Amino acid sequence: MVEVRAFDGDDWPAVWRIVEPVFRAGRTYAVATDVTEAEAHAFWVEKPASTFVAADPDGRILGTYFLKPNHAGPGDHVANCGYIVDTDARGRGVASTMCRHSLREAADRGFRAMQYNLVVATNEAAIAVWLREGFEIVGTLPGAFRHPDHGCVDAHIMFRALAR
Repeated sequence: MVEVRAFDGDDWPAVWRIVEPVFRAGRTYAVATDVTEAEAHAFWVEKPASTFVAADPDGRILGTYFLKPNHAGPGDHVANCGYIVDTDARGRGVASTMCRHSLREAADRGFRAMQYNLVVATNEAAIAVWLREGFEIVGTLPGAFRHPDHGCVDAHIMFRALAR
């Protein structure tokens, strides 16, 4: 069983261990592959409204996500999240658990919808999870992501209204 809880400052070393290889690989996030730990902390913890972790019963952190408004002002009723699952925990439902948690959390905070702005088309596992969780691909940006293995690949905008 996976428990999702609010990020605590003491969680950062475990979260950094999970996000660093993903950022360095440059395959799924529009983050510089030479991002410093301080820059990653600002991106994942300081700038979002909230950050969460998913942990197993022994307390081992298996994944993490952030929640924030997608835009300011008149667009702040739409939430945005980013999720990363530890390589060793993939395929065990952690992303789905975090997604469902984020949808409830966003609705509880008064958001009316959730939007993902740049879902890399080659990230088929994530796309499958988001589609199962009720998201739709509402647009595709041709060649919008420079993938280190495939060159410029498409990126999707995914959207889901939240129950109120």
